Amino acid sequence: MRTGIVILPDQRWSSASRRWRLAEEYGFDHAWTYDHLGWRDLVDGPWFDAVPTLTAAAAVTERIRLGTYVASPNFRHPVRFARETTALDDISGGRLLLGLGAGGTGFDSAVLGEPELTPRQRVDRFAEFLELFDTILRSPATTWSGTWYRAVDARSIPGPVQQPRPPFVVAANGPRAMRLAAKYGDGWVTTGDQGMETADQWWNSVAAARERFDAALTAAGRPLDSADRYLNLDSSPVYSMSSVEAFTDAVGRAAELGFTDVITHWPRESSWYAGDEKVLEDVAARLPIIGSH
Repeated sequence: MRTGIVILPDQRWSSASRRWRLAEEYGFDHAWTYDHLGWRDLVDGPWFDAVPTLTAAAAVTERIRLGTYVASPNFRHPVRFARETTALDDISGGRLLLGLGAGGTGFDSAVLGEPELTPRQRVDRFAEFLELFDTILRSPATTWSGTWYRAVDARSIPGPVQQPRPPFVVAANGPRAMRLAAKYGDGWVTTGDQGMETADQWWNSVAAARERFDAALTAAGRPLDSADRYLNLDSSPVYSMSSVEAFTDAVGRAAELGFTDVITHWPRESSWYAGDEKVLEDVAARLPIIGSH
């Protein structure tokens, strides 16, 4: 079992750099940051872009993998994002993970002044985004004319360090997005059904999602072990960093369901993921044991 941690981009780098260094020192396998222009009620507070944040994180770490959680078509264009991806993968020495999702409603989709899309339209756009993004990263030059995107001789030279491209970790819960994850994903990440009242209800939803993804892989003609499975532990009603016991229990349950990777969140002073960094320190001290589930 590999463990990852999300570090929200809500601090100036003079303070945030400490967290990224510690994530590596603590022994986490991967570290992520949210790729949003603003997020929920934190939109009125400090917030920084994911790409320069991950670039800076690459400069202060050596081993840990670094990822977007998750980039989406809400404000990312495949041509531009492919260039950023190529640079990030180069600067990090091939440590980049690309968490990718369809994008939801809220600030990211409203701030650019575009009409709100239906769920079907968002998945339609995501399907084209994935296909074009994948094509650009694999090809020296790409011309494209689609429903949502255009590209004219878009270059991808010298290409990513990781060949043929950095891993796609595709976020999916619904059936169409699951099919896209099975088609393009080197990994799949799920939140389960958010808003469940009890942890047991949430874990039941996670088990059901896992079964749907297995079915999607089989339908796509892929072996069940051909894609990693990532679980966002903190969509549960129980924050995984509320105690060492809570984290250990969550990792164990994820392992029983066949997940290869779990993702927690760095404790914050208040609001989302409010917690005590001492718990994180205690969890980190036991990571080799916890990860052996």
